[in-house]
Order: sequence, then C-alpha cells, then structure tokens
Amino acid sequence: MSGDTLEELPGWAHELLAEGRVARLGFLDEHDRPRVLPVTYAIHGEAIWSAIDSKPKQSAEPARVRRLRRRPEAALTVDRYSDDWSELAWVQVLGRIELIGVSQAPGAVDALAAKYADYRSERPPGPLLRLTPDRVLRWSASSG
Repeated sequence: MSGDTLEELPGWAHELLAEGRVARLGFLDEHDRPRVLPVTYAIHGEAIWSAIDSKPKQSAEPARVRRLRRRPEAALTVDRYSDDWSELAWVQVLGRIELIGVSQAPGAVDALAAKYADYRSERPPGPLLRLTPDRVLRWSASSG
C-alpha cells in the first residue's frame, strides 16, 4: 500500500482508476456510522467526479448529499476482483468532497458523459461531487 497523488500513480493503478466502471464511495452518516455506496465516476482535471442523477420519485435532497454537506470527507475505492488472486488490485482515493452545480463544471459532466452512455442521453441534474485527493492508496497482488 502506498500514498501517491493521481499524477504519481503507476500505469496499472491509473488505468484501473480511469477505466473502472463503478466505485464505492465511503463516508460517515449523521450518526458517524460508516456508509458505502456504489457510484459512477470520472477523472477530470485533478479530481474524481460523481453526479447525483435523476432518481424516480426523488423529491428531497438525497441522503448522501446531506451527509457530505455535514462532513465532506470521503474515500472512493475502485477494485479488480478475479478468482485468480494474482490479478487482485485496488486504488483508493481519500479526500474532501465539494458539492458543485452542473453548470459550474461542464467539463466534469462531459467526462462523465464520455464514460457513461446514460449521461449522454440524459445529463445528470446534480449536484456533482468533486473529490479532491489528499492521498491515493493502491495495492496489487502482482504489481505491488
């Protein structure tokens, strides 16, 4: 396990982070209990971006947004699992989350749309979650 920045990641770790289809976003709830949610994400600039997309019957602010407003710290983990354990690997980005309107970060929305077809046909209403890395950890069974 090593502490890097996004720019310092070795090739395999950057590729895993850039090409992963789903990540797990970990944060604390209003009672300081850990929560982990699967999220879509994209790298744009020096941050990891995720979006709150349209949800059926959603009228109130999503719980993850309320929780991240209260305590804007999170860990985002992307992993590769295989029954061949020599192929196991993960990258974890630790940092602060900022909630940003979609109109304030059109490049981030474009990065998400380039990665996910659903965002090309229906842009997320937001807000966007910008994870600014403080530390990036990584591990691989074969590449260390």
